[in-house]
Amino acid sequence: MKFLRSVVDEMKRVTWPTKKQLRKDTVVVIETSIIFAVMFFIMDTVIQKVFGLILK
Repeated sequence: MKFLRSVVDEMKRVTWPTKKQLRKDTVVVIETSIIFAVMFFIMDTVIQKVFGLILK
């Protein structure tokens, strides 16, 4: 029971982001994920081409 009270007390101290900030942060995460996905796709394609040429 003491644990649950501690959790409730701690949750009252949490500062939650506003909807605007949450939306902004979500967009940043999605953009970053897309950038990394494209970057890894390009790197993978280049590496495949290079190994294909070497092993041919």
